[in-house]
Amino acid sequence: MENKLPDIKQSIIIEAPIQQVWQQVSTSEGIAEWFMPNDFKPEVGYEFHLQSPFGSSPCKVTEFDPPNRLSFTWDTEGWYASFILKELVDKTEFTLIHGGWKRPDETIEKAGQKASVIHETMSKGWAGIVQKLKQLVEG
Repeated sequence: MENKLPDIKQSIIIEAPIQQVWQQVSTSEGIAEWFMPNDFKPEVGYEFHLQSPFGSSPCKVTEFDPPNRLSFTWDTEGWYASFILKELVDKTEFTLIHGGWKRPDETIEKAGQKASVIHETMSKGWAGIVQKLKQLVEG
């Protein structure tokens, strides 16, 4: 499986303590406010669903390391997402990684489009989503 699309990576500095950011990115209610409605629970192995524009997406928590990292598998395409927090002085660096991409010419079934098109769309979408998180936390 060569020539896969690269991971989408978005990093942002949030003017808030790490615990405040963690609360927003590691609870069902918090995630729903900036990302998607869900039935997430903070337990490794927990299976939950994100309600995406293409319908319900099955997910599974693969890593839960408060207050630094949350990772989960996402949907049926082999995707995963990681939320990585790094404590800075009175601030938090938040990094989102969306990986597990296929080759550019492979089709993403739910969307019915090539992976390259979905990758570009989601890359732009993630940029807006992390900005929404920043605005939400900074109030």
